[in-house]
Amino acid sequence: MQGTIIRAKGMPSEKTEQFVLSVIVPVLNEVESLPALLGRVIKPGIEVIVVDGGSTDGSGALAQSLGAKVLYTGIPCRPIQLNTGASAATAPLYWFVHADTLPPQDAISKILNATDLNKNFGCFRFKFQSTSRQLSLNSYCTRMPFMICRGGDQSLFITKSLFEKLGGYSEKHVVMEDYDIIRRGRKYETFHILPFDVEVSARKYNSNSYVRVNLANFLVFTLYYMGVSPRRLKSIYSKLIRHPKFGMPDK
Repeated sequence: MQGTIIRAKGMPSEKTEQFVLSVIVPVLNEVESLPALLGRVIKPGIEVIVVDGGSTDGSGALAQSLGAKVLYTGIPCRPIQLNTGASAATAPLYWFVHADTLPPQDAISKILNATDLNKNFGCFRFKFQSTSRQLSLNSYCTRMPFMICRGGDQSLFITKSLFEKLGGYSEKHVVMEDYDIIRRGRKYETFHILPFDVEVSARKYNSNSYVRVNLANFLVFTLYYMGVSPRRLKSIYSKLIRHPKFGMPDK
C-alpha cells in the first residue's frame, strides 16, 4: 500500500479506543453528501476516517466537525485515498464507502451480523437515487454474483488481514480498482453480496447518456480482463465519460 498521509486532523490520542469496524470514506468536494452519510456511520465503537483528496469546498473541515477523523492526501486518486485511510485504521474490519453513498440506517449491524457468520468479504446491493426504469435494471443486476455487476458504489467490507494479504488497493488502477481488489480477494475468500441496498448517486448518468455510460463501463471492463494497462484504461474511460467532478473517476 503506497498511500501517504500528508496532513491529518482528529487522529486518535495515545490512548486508542478499541473499534470493531473502520469506515473509510474517500472525498473530493462532497460537502453536500457527507452529512447524510456520516449521520449513519458515526456510532460508538465505530472508527470513521474521511480521506480528502484536495477538496476546495470545506469537505474535510465539515467531516471533522461531524466527528470523523480526517486525513488529507492532496491527491484526488481514489485507490491512494482508500489505502491511506486503511493505513491509519485500527479496527480488524474495514468498510469502504463512497461519500455519495447512503447506506441503510442499520448497515453496520448488517455487516457485523454477516461477519459473525464468517462472511468476512463482500458488499451490499445498490439502487440508484433515480426514478429511471433503466437504472432500476442496473440496480437489480447488483444482486447477481457476476463480476461485471460489481463496482465501488456497492461499498466493500473486508477484514484487515485479507486487505493486508492483498497489499490493499492497486494504486495503478485509477479506474477498476474495486473490481481488481475483489478479483484478487476471491482467490482467498468467498465474496458475499448482502441482500440489502445502499442508495447511490445517479450523477454520472445525469452528465452522460444511459447508453454511453453502460457502453463505456462494458468496454473498460472487457479491456481490463484482456490485460490492457491501467494507464490506458484510465485514458479511454476519461475520454468516454464526462464526470461531474474532474479527477475522481466513478468506476
